[in-house]
Amino acid sequence: MRDLTLPTRWRTLLLLPALIIFTAFWLIPIAVLVRISAGGDFIRTYRAILSDSRYLTSLWQTVALSLIVTVATIILSVIVGLFLTHNEFPGKRLLVSLLTLPLAFPGVVVGFMVIMLAGRQGVIGDVSQALFGHKLVFAYSMSGLFLGYLYFSIPKIVLSVMAAAQSIDPALAEAAHSLGAGSWAVMRDVTLPALRPSLIASGAICFAISIGAFGTAFTLATDINVLPMTIYTEFTLNANLVTAAALSVILGIVTWAMLLLARNAAGTTMVAGG
Repeated sequence: MRDLTLPTRWRTLLLLPALIIFTAFWLIPIAVLVRISAGGDFIRTYRAILSDSRYLTSLWQTVALSLIVTVATIILSVIVGLFLTHNEFPGKRLLVSLLTLPLAFPGVVVGFMVIMLAGRQGVIGDVSQALFGHKLVFAYSMSGLFLGYLYFSIPKIVLSVMAAAQSIDPALAEAAHSLGAGSWAVMRDVTLPALRPSLIASGAICFAISIGAFGTAFTLATDINVLPMTIYTEFTLNANLVTAAALSVILGIVTWAMLLLARNAAGTTMVAGG
């Protein structure tokens, strides 16, 4: 049988463009970012940042918000995704199309939509004013940012849940039913374990997107103290390049650690798309 393996020289040539792109657009920028973040004394710079209550508060609020968004997104997406997978009805394709519409919107547009919903001139404020005599406004707070992140996170997870649910062998659920298992037992013992790798992978991606999202936070930023906004403030308003770079490195490490944990939990089935 003829050996179709490429010679080492040709394999190197084929990999060369990818290596050049990787070096130019990831390795060199990361190396420069880490060097700038050291500020002449790596340990002293990071010790000062990690002991500053402002930056720690910003970091913990960002992580907490991203975790809450991830959990809420997974719960809602599992409910919607399983319903759409197992039920046929008129207009289903249109509904799925509308659910994926937020994927086309940048963060700034999502932030503007949150303002139109829960801002000072928003629909929720007008309704609460008419019903209770008090205008409810929360677009410019962490609650508004949560709503924005949830809005653009759900479509990604719903599509992943639907794809994973369609790959589950129906015979497994039928066998469980034949053994006397009810719907909740089948969900607990068959469906959710089968969806687990996809949910972990999708949740990790959701967390990574939420923790680093800037456009929505920038649009809503009034009483919002999340790390992307802190980095922006340090870089632009305070001209503190060292601190901005160090906070960026810390944000990257936290995100990478979460993705690593998710990959280990999900096993080899984890992929970027869930």
